[in-house]
Amino acid sequence: MSDKTDSEQLAATLLELDEVVRRLRRDCPWDREQSIEDISTHTLEETFELIDAAHAGNIDEVGGELGDLLFHIFFMADLSAEQGSADLDSITRSIIEKLIRRHPHVYGETAVENAADVVERWESIKRDKEGREGIFHDVPSSLPSPLYAQRMQARAAAVGFDWDQPEPIFEKIEEEIAELKEALAAEEPQPEGTDKKRGSETEAYHEVGDMLFAVVNLSRKLRVDPELALRSAAGRFQQRVERAAELASTDGEGFDRLPLDRQEEYYQQAKGEADKRTSE
Repeated sequence: MSDKTDSEQLAATLLELDEVVRRLRRDCPWDREQSIEDISTHTLEETFELIDAAHAGNIDEVGGELGDLLFHIFFMADLSAEQGSADLDSITRSIIEKLIRRHPHVYGETAVENAADVVERWESIKRDKEGREGIFHDVPSSLPSPLYAQRMQARAAAVGFDWDQPEPIFEKIEEEIAELKEALAAEEPQPEGTDKKRGSETEAYHEVGDMLFAVVNLSRKLRVDPELALRSAAGRFQQRVERAAELASTDGEGFDRLPLDRQEEYYQQAKGEADKRTSE
């Protein structure tokens, strides 16, 4: 039985991972060729795999995905150190100092009443103590669109530009839908069979964007993560369509050859089965 405390064991394990990463960088041909830019694509993939596992509630898989992501953090830190930039020690020290600085209600005398107070104080600290400039400081444009919109809205809310309640956003969504319908009605008729996308030169393009932005705003106000909610809806849609195709096949029908109204009947049957399982 080990005499090490939990903290000592953790430190030893993290040091061992650091040694493994360094050896892979030195001795593995693939790892030797990687740059931070090269590995970032794989890091993004691992991040989304972690999100999928967490959203599915698969705790065992979450652990594995966290390990993959932890490796990437150590690996990218090693690459950064090779370029004479931050190493794992300075990176870790920096985040420790940031967390302490941004939590004066934990590490200092500041008092907060709730989570909303914490968020408001974070924004104040970023502007006043960390030199962040502008309302929309440091929102990465590379974020997935729903998250990017959510972050922009949160930045505006931090300076008071936000609805107090979600109800007015329903009206805003209805307004955007009406404007989209008007834009479509004003369009020149498209040639039959055309598959050309509506681009930024069209009014419909912008109205769809406004509508989606309003829906993300409603999601944020309802404390629903739009990225995860949309992924969940897409997953349900996939399951229902696949089940509808199975039901059609059982009846000797090819789902892809059925008219839309018959496809919808099978889809509703599949949806009913899923709803029944959920309620049981």
